[in-house]
Amino acid sequence: MLNKISTADYMTKHLVTLTQDHSVIDAIKIMLDHKITCAPVLDGKGHLLGMFSEMDGMKAFLDAVYNQGMSGKVGDYMTRNPITVNANAGIVDLAEKFMKLPVRSFPVYEDGELVGIISRTDLFKALAATQ
Repeated sequence: MLNKISTADYMTKHLVTLTQDHSVIDAIKIMLDHKITCAPVLDGKGHLLGMFSEMDGMKAFLDAVYNQGMSGKVGDYMTRNPITVNANAGIVDLAEKFMKLPVRSFPVYEDGELVGIISRTDLFKALAATQ
């Protein structure tokens, strides 16, 4: 049954996005408000520039401690060139990808367009739904 489930079946489609010009503190507040662990960073045309994650926020936090002040833009800390997955990819293949890589979420593409985000939690939802 799990072999027939695609990434698109469980990905988050309504994305909370950031720009590289967002301040880090505003980005962190947005992520907290929406209870998300990462957000895609888009340019003015909607193209993916990177991902801003909790880990990237931690880097900014440590820089703030060392530099005695919170500053910086998302573009200074985001992960550039994130690994993406196809919306049609099976979740078993996706689970294997999660096992090999330290990321918690992947941007999802279909026909060259960003259509969602899939997380480890989304995979657990798929597993739980089969029981």
